[in-house]
Order: sequence, then C-alpha cells, then structure tokens
Amino acid sequence: MEPRAARTRLELLQGTLDLLILQTLQWGPQHGYAIGHTIRAQSSEALQVETGSLYPALHRLQKQGWVKSDWQLTDAKQRAKFYRLTPAGKKQLLRERNKWEQLVVAIGGVLNPGPERG
Repeated sequence: MEPRAARTRLELLQGTLDLLILQTLQWGPQHGYAIGHTIRAQSSEALQVETGSLYPALHRLQKQGWVKSDWQLTDAKQRAKFYRLTPAGKKQLLRERNKWEQLVVAIGGVLNPGPERG
C-alpha cells in the first residue's frame, strides 16, 4: 500500500474511533475499560477496540480539548482515570455525526443506485 493511501486509511479509522468514543461519553463519564466494553456491547460484539488504539485516541481527544479526565474510584473501589465530554467535545460529536451520516448516504448512493443513476 502506498504511504498516502495508508495515511488516509488510518485517518478514517481514527476518525471513526473518535466518533465512537465521543458518542459513548455523551452518556456520562467512563474509564477506559468501560468505554471499550460499551463500544463492544453496543455493536453486538462486532467492534473490538484494542487497548493500543483506545488510549492513544483518548489522549488525542484530550489534547484537542474534546475530553477531560480525572482520577476516581470505580464501583470495585479501584483507582481509574475517568474521561468525560467537554462542551467542545459535544460540538465535535455533532459535527462528526453529521459527517458520518453524509458519508453513509453517499456510500448508500453508490452501493444502491436509483434507476436514474444506474
């Protein structure tokens, strides 16, 4: 795969993961393990977010100001970093959802062209 194509693919994957994390955090603060578990459960086990992808994405979102974190105790009384959506993160989530919905419509148009397109 050529370098530009690899970069494009990675950006798409990162953007999708960012969207999934932001969406998950809109339901309230969660620690990293819970975020991964929620994505897996909400996707009927189809999406498995590996630790090596999840935490760099969380750090990237935090650096962009879309997520904040602080240390708290879990229900099991273990110390964990909890992530929460910021007001800027809520706005970004709306932007990302809109872009995603446009992409779905565009891809749907290619996969299922109407009689006037085909």
